[in-house]
Amino acid sequence: MTVTQLKDALGWKVFHMADPDRPVTGGYAGDLLSWVMGRAGQDCAWLTIMSNQNVAAVALMADVACVVLTEGVEPDADLLRRAEEKEVTLLGTGEDTYTAACRLGGCLK
Repeated sequence: MTVTQLKDALGWKVFHMADPDRPVTGGYAGDLLSWVMGRAGQDCAWLTIMSNQNVAAVALMADVACVVLTEGVEPDADLLRRAEEKEVTLLGTGEDTYTAACRLGGCLK
């Protein structure tokens, strides 16, 4: 499944779309950035409530397919700018993290 297909299937909002055709092969939910760096899988959709510019750096280091801001969190101006500069796909949903993760898992089956 591609990032665009996933976004369309789940109705997630686009803050910045860097690579619409990038495959999404799994998911990871976490907010402790140092933990995410070492554990999120390449090409996964990373679900988080963190919205500062460090999210873009961690997304690059972990090589995730996209970042999904949950719980209705909006990216701050610095994160949005960094996502655009570094070509990090940034999506959002009003769903709580658990619900978003369950729906993500259902789409990827």
